[in-house]
Amino acid sequence: MEDEDLSTLSAEHKEKVLAMFTDADEVVGVNHLVDCLSNSTSHAGDGIIRAYVGFEPSGKAHIGWKVISQALRRLLDADVNVLIFLADWHAWVNDKFGGDMDKIQTTGRYMEEVFRALLGHPEEGEGAGQIRFLYASELMDSGDYWARVLKCSKNMSLDRVRRTFSIMGRDEDSSDGDLSKFFYPAMQAADIFELQIDIAVGGMDQRKAHMYMRRVADRHNWLKATCVHTPIISSLKAGTRMETAVIEKAGGISAGGSDSKMSKSDPSGAILLHDNAKKMRKKMRKAYLDPQDDNSPVYELVEHIIFPELGTLTITPKPEYGEPTTWNNLDLLKAALASGDVHPLDFKFGVADGLSETLASLTAHFDNKPELLDEINAITGN
Repeated sequence: MEDEDLSTLSAEHKEKVLAMFTDADEVVGVNHLVDCLSNSTSHAGDGIIRAYVGFEPSGKAHIGWKVISQALRRLLDADVNVLIFLADWHAWVNDKFGGDMDKIQTTGRYMEEVFRALLGHPEEGEGAGQIRFLYASELMDSGDYWARVLKCSKNMSLDRVRRTFSIMGRDEDSSDGDLSKFFYPAMQAADIFELQIDIAVGGMDQRKAHMYMRRVADRHNWLKATCVHTPIISSLKAGTRMETAVIEKAGGISAGGSDSKMSKSDPSGAILLHDNAKKMRKKMRKAYLDPQDDNSPVYELVEHIIFPELGTLTITPKPEYGEPTTWNNLDLLKAALASGDVHPLDFKFGVADGLSETLASLTAHFDNKPELLDEINAITGN
């Protein structure tokens, strides 16, 4: 997003937009949001700007959800209405839980509680600065929705649809025996149009879905939501971030992912939001970190979660090896690791402890309401 994209905005509105999209990897089509702010309108015509992020209810949340929640928190603070779309039918199409809709919807209720806790229990409702939840099964009761899905499918070749399968965590040849999966991209595009969304939020792995949506809008002369793509946290095992994976993430629905993306399907490579401090340290001990290599998932956790939320990172070695140090600059921290002034294991443990601190409110929330988490543990087997 360039400054010239915001040149027609007042100083107040320009500052507001820049605050909304702090730490975004990419913003596509900011002109729609600029028009809304300049003309005090929105896709729905009522002046309430509506943002959306969609998730398949498919299991426990991992630490990457912190990145999305921070993006949503900034939107709420800017008086945007935020919709968390729980894509139960999309999860069914994508064979989550073997298509067991009861398990999918139970997981959806769990996800509601996760986001309430991560976002600090914001006011819920349809108004500015409020949050709301909606299940795909509620939206799909409308015949208008299915008419929209067909319009979003019209004149899209099968090859074009295949190229979007990465949004489901699938390769292009995985679903020739299942026609329903070819409707998934059209469903995701229809969601955004039917819900009159102004800002579609997600990670870079959903970029193809957003570009599909924008192409459909061009064909039908429909309004195109501004698309905001947040960083992806790599698997703890990842050495270098695979750019092909990065260019392929939640403007919409988060499913599986590439080998480099952190995924709950690989528990040893992912930090789950319910991991305790001991388990985090155990996982972090094995995380890829080469002090001579700028690419590490541990650095990503500091850059995209700990610094934005805590402002600093404290590293505490054993007393015989030195005093605790506090850092607020990642480049200086990398230099200290490269020079040997900071030991990699001390750094990893500091990151694990920092992540635990950012999750304290979520832990307390589920300690007070353990029943739903117990159900998810039973469903997922861990």
